[in-house]
Amino acid sequence: MSYTIGQAAERTGLTIHTLRYYEKEGILPSVMRSESGMRSYAEKDLEALEFICCLRALGMSISDIKHFVQESTSIDQRLRMLEKQNENVASQIDQLLAYQAMIHRKMDLYLNMRIEE
Repeated sequence: MSYTIGQAAERTGLTIHTLRYYEKEGILPSVMRSESGMRSYAEKDLEALEFICCLRALGMSISDIKHFVQESTSIDQRLRMLEKQNENVASQIDQLLAYQAMIHRKMDLYLNMRIEE
């Protein structure tokens, strides 16, 4: 199955402008085109975009993603990049859990204050 750029944007939550930008920057270089030049996104393109969105949401820079997807990037380099990203995610989770604990303590404080009223 193939998708137009509008359908791909809708399925991925990205804008058409972002899809064009990713293609121009070589982040998603393999998008097929019809004889009339219309982009045609395959399932593999949508899967790649989903992973790119994941990396972006986790804070990986466009330049790092661009390096990651280049054919010249070795498997070992990609693994190192993913290991680093995984460490960043673990750190973010730890920080979020600490924030959540603070919120719970504050909620308990207010609940106790309400009970004492």
